Amino acid sequence: MNQHVAYNSLATYYPEVSSIPDSTRREVVESSRLVSLERGESVFRSGEACNNFLFLLEGSIRVQKLSHDGHEITLYHITPGQACELSTTCLLADKCYPAEAITETVVHALLVPKLHFFSALANAEPFRKYIFSVIDKGMSALVTLVEEVAFGPMDQRLAQRLLTIKDEHDGVTITHQALAVELGTAREVISRLLKELERKGYVKLFRGRIDIKDTLALERLVAGSLH
Repeated sequence: MNQHVAYNSLATYYPEVSSIPDSTRREVVESSRLVSLERGESVFRSGEACNNFLFLLEGSIRVQKLSHDGHEITLYHITPGQACELSTTCLLADKCYPAEAITETVVHALLVPKLHFFSALANAEPFRKYIFSVIDKGMSALVTLVEEVAFGPMDQRLAQRLLTIKDEHDGVTITHQALAVELGTAREVISRLLKELERKGYVKLFRGRIDIKDTLALERLVAGSLH
C-alpha cells in the first residue's frame, strides 16, 4: 500500500479525521508513518510504552492477554475503521501497554505520534467525541468480557463464538487451540465441548474447520434453552 492509497483509505475508514482543522490535519498526515506487517507479527507488547495512535487501513489485529502460566485470552479484534481501545487509553493516561497485539493477516496501518494525536484531540471536537466513544466502547466490551468469563457457561460462549465467526456457508475455519485462546480456556475443554456438539448433531468437526449443521440449535443453546 503506497502513501496516497493509505491517506485515501484513512478518509474512508475514519471520517472523523476530516473534522480536524486543515493545519492540524496536515501535521497529523505529515507526521504519520505507514507500516506494513506480515501475519503473526507483533504490533505492540505488554510493558511497552505507547507512543502512537493507530489507524488500521487493512487487515485484522488481535489484542490478547497472556497470563504468567502461559494461558491466553483474546480481549478484542481490530479491523479497518475501528480504533484500538488500549492504545487510546494508554496514550491518554501515559501508561505502558498491559497486553499485546498480534496481526491476524497482512496489516497496513498509519501510526500517528502522540504529540500530533493530542493536537488533533485539542483542536477538533468531533474527533474528541470519537475518541471518548472509543473509550466507552472499550469499557462496555471489557465489562461484557468479564461477565462472560466469570458467569457464562463455556458451552454457551463456544456456541456464540461459532455463530459470530461462521462464514456464508456456515463453516468456521479455526483450530481448537485458537478457539481456546478466544474464550480464555484450555484446548482440552474446547475439544471436549465440540465433540459433544458433534455428538448431538449441531456441528461436524474436521481438521482446522468446523461445519455448523444446526444453527437453530446453537442459537437455542446460546439463549439457554438447551442443556
